[in-house]
Amino acid sequence: MEIFRGRRLWIEKRAIRFPNNIEREKVIVHPSNAVAILPLNDDRCKLLKQYRYAIDQYIYEAPAGTMEPGEDPLKTAHRELIEETGFTATTIVQKGFIYTTPGYTDERIYLFEARNLSPSQEYGKDEDEIIEVVDVATKDLATMIHDGIIVDAKTICLIYHCLGC
Repeated sequence: MEIFRGRRLWIEKRAIRFPNNIEREKVIVHPSNAVAILPLNDDRCKLLKQYRYAIDQYIYEAPAGTMEPGEDPLKTAHRELIEETGFTATTIVQKGFIYTTPGYTDERIYLFEARNLSPSQEYGKDEDEIIEVVDVATKDLATMIHDGIIVDAKTICLIYHCLGC
């Protein structure tokens, strides 16, 4: 049974049969899949200091965004990198994907490493995004995670996948 349908997600309640044959009603959230990009230039990284209304805080995170229906993740990564940072990359490599919260959602975030950055003429973030692009030394990323400065899960996963921190 559909509970809600919006532009970027829909929510359903349905009977689930588990591998042990127990059946339960569960709510499943189906958001659009997304991408996250770690933009790197030599020993520097571009992160976003972004306001997130759900937690009413600014947090440091990697550029990311929602895939349009039928859109290839690599195309989304190129688009979101430009929209959120004002930079383009000559090299973007997929580093896998993560499930964000598989206990109740099937959302996937595809992870990308972007290198050889240069300014783009197409920069244009969404009007409801409060974003500051911050240049960080890659050597400082592990400490920022350890000290609780970077707490965004997709960003931590990206740093691990791209830099082995």
